[in-house]
Amino acid sequence: MQRKLKFPLLLIIVLSAFTQSCNTPPPATDTSSRQEVSAVTKDPLPSWNEGATKKSIVDFVTKTTTAGAIDFIPVADRIACFDNDGTLWSEQPMYFQMAFVMDRVKALAPQHPEWKDTQPFKAAIEGDVQTALSGGEKSMVDMLIATHAGTTTEEFNKIVKDWIATSRHPKTNQPYTEMVYKPMLELLAYLRSNGYKTYIVSGGGIDFMRPWTESVYGIPPEQVIGSSLKLKYEMRDDGPVVYRLPEVNFINDKAGKPVGIEQHIGRRPVFTAGNSDGDYEMLQWTSTATGYPRFGMLVHHTDEVREWAYDRTSHIGKLDKGLNDAPKYNWLIVDMKQDWKKLYGFE
Repeated sequence: MQRKLKFPLLLIIVLSAFTQSCNTPPPATDTSSRQEVSAVTKDPLPSWNEGATKKSIVDFVTKTTTAGAIDFIPVADRIACFDNDGTLWSEQPMYFQMAFVMDRVKALAPQHPEWKDTQPFKAAIEGDVQTALSGGEKSMVDMLIATHAGTTTEEFNKIVKDWIATSRHPKTNQPYTEMVYKPMLELLAYLRSNGYKTYIVSGGGIDFMRPWTESVYGIPPEQVIGSSLKLKYEMRDDGPVVYRLPEVNFINDKAGKPVGIEQHIGRRPVFTAGNSDGDYEMLQWTSTATGYPRFGMLVHHTDEVREWAYDRTSHIGKLDKGLNDAPKYNWLIVDMKQDWKKLYGFE
């Protein structure tokens, strides 16, 4: 009798263990990753209005990631490059890095009494933004060098992180990192969930962006390309450092963007997004490549209520040539007012 009971007893034990394992919840995963996967599963771009623009993006991603499809792109070549100012976050009423620079001028002014009588520093100290920036690129570069040079990598990272954590946008009173576009965050997540590697290719300072892009965009510092000062390695009493010199190393804007991409990535992008004529060459270089399908996109600032409306005559984020040549290169024009349900996460 005992022998006859062994098999049924064993079967009961096995079935019980199987049932328990089926009812056991899966192990916890990272919250952000879970949210990203969930969003992509339901609707990859929930903050985008239904229509031709959204469909164009989804169709491109689908055809380039479907194994066996004629337009399939191998994972290694799925490179997507995004401008930052005006593309991933707002850029009005002035570039956010310039707000940082002007705050640094004020903070360092006690160490430089000569600035009280020297433009553009005098205007920056007095909070006169218009006069401080009236000198154009030269004024901006002069202030940038004066406030960035001499700092080590660790010192500058801390300065940037402290500023980002405490400063507020003058119009919305939101932290600058809350001025990122929710639809673009969704697009970045959607691309990454489909095997694309996302990069920032910005005219802004590489050292200004790297301390916070990973926490805000999910883009690590090694995937950030930007303008830079020259660096120098030095052995000091307390150990080795890398610090900034008062000399421009590279301007990653306009024709500099394809050069920066080649120097940092070594692969030609298949997807690029910008918002101004400063991104023209990056989109042109992408769209004229042969082989794989290519996607070029321009964010057009048309929403004067929720953000700002500007393009051809703006001194910040001017978009003129790009609008003219978009049909020639088959670039997608994203109409912010029409195509985006929601601009910011805090809305």
